[in-house]
Amino acid sequence: MAATFDVELRTVTKRFGSFVAVKEVSLGIRQGEFFSLLGPSGCGKTTNLRMIAGFELPTSGSILLGGQDVSQLPPFKRNVNTVFQNYALFPHLSVSDNVAFGLEMKGIEKGEIRRRVGEALEMVRLPDSGNKKPNQLSGGQRQRIALARAIVNRPQVLLLDEPLGALDLKLRKAMQLELKEMQRQLALTFVFVTHDQEEALVMSDRIGVMDHGVLRQVGTPEEIYDRPADRFVADFIGDTNFLPCRVVDYREGTAHVQVAGMTMTAASDRTLAANTDAFLAIRPEKVQLYSTDAPRNPDEERFGGVIVEEVFMGTDTRYLVELAAQTQIVVRQQNMNVASTRFALGQRVDVGWETVFARVLVS
Repeated sequence: MAATFDVELRTVTKRFGSFVAVKEVSLGIRQGEFFSLLGPSGCGKTTNLRMIAGFELPTSGSILLGGQDVSQLPPFKRNVNTVFQNYALFPHLSVSDNVAFGLEMKGIEKGEIRRRVGEALEMVRLPDSGNKKPNQLSGGQRQRIALARAIVNRPQVLLLDEPLGALDLKLRKAMQLELKEMQRQLALTFVFVTHDQEEALVMSDRIGVMDHGVLRQVGTPEEIYDRPADRFVADFIGDTNFLPCRVVDYREGTAHVQVAGMTMTAASDRTLAANTDAFLAIRPEKVQLYSTDAPRNPDEERFGGVIVEEVFMGTDTRYLVELAAQTQIVVRQQNMNVASTRFALGQRVDVGWETVFARVLVS
């Protein structure tokens, strides 16, 4: 059975003069999904959100909400609401009046407005704040009121444009979990824009990674992190070692590559031609350090090296290991307990990883 999409973009392009902000993006966002558009500033993620909201119209392509083409409809004719980073609350109105504003504009009966405002304030855990003014609330509370004002209208889709960006780090982390829990309770489709990779990984059912107007990859947090489609995605999300390599051969998803004269095995979702220049990508936490006499795992690549840098970081220790001339790899080893093995600067070691964790990326 085909997936049901609340939001669908079909080969959408947006130009501002000669500048292409979004290039032929095709994307389906499922009912009840927490979907994040992730990427650096200027990548086109907010432009996509604004086109879904109706604040911008696509130059070409189609935008569908619940299967209906809304590409040329104004914002007020789309069953979506948007939450912005700056909250956009009316300072002269009480919290209840801020939340009720949209319902009053629709001519909803007063008793129904009171009931729905009360429900919305309960949902955001601020049931006793209705008589306060926005300037009497903390940043996190104001953000919740902005959410209440959006959900009280019962939109089909809630659009969130970096709504946690103005909060301090501790509050932002707490709000990430609260927002995800709220989305589960509401069973609403959330489309969330952020440049914060950790935020996207923590909150999302699926993530779309954008770069220069192009949608590079769509997948679950695990797929995006463990199976990046290209070097940009691997580099943007988390820390990654990129070892320049040359493809020796490729067969059924597995490539043999040469790295500084050493032959290594890695996975690849792309068919690779022999003698292709590429990068072997491996996350630092997927690499293990061993003493040179440690027994070998048959499913593991193992190479000798020398520790040239060692940095204690509390939860883990970061090692820089030189495998060969001008070929270095970063290893992050968790400090499990006081008996955790520590390696010294200048010590000869073996580094190893299971081949499933290494990937060959061409671009």
